[in-house]
Amino acid sequence: MTSPGAGAPTPADVATLDLKGLKCPLPALKTRKALSRMAAGQRVSVICTDPMAGIDIPHLLRETGDVLEDQQKGEGTLTFLVRKV
Repeated sequence: MTSPGAGAPTPADVATLDLKGLKCPLPALKTRKALSRMAAGQRVSVICTDPMAGIDIPHLLRETGDVLEDQQKGEGTLTFLVRKV
């Protein structure tokens, strides 16, 4: 058994993709482009304000096979933690 927090990504391990203000389909397109430049195992935190991203980003990840590790809803934002496979 691992200790709490063991293996959890640190902020330095996670790139940030700030897509606030962009409307559908741009958040999904820019996320796809960012993922295409990443190596397997790398993580990116995608921050969006478009409510449609809550549908589009998970759908994109089903297409690409990458992993949605976490999804959070904040004050006017949606944040997705994605791991490239």
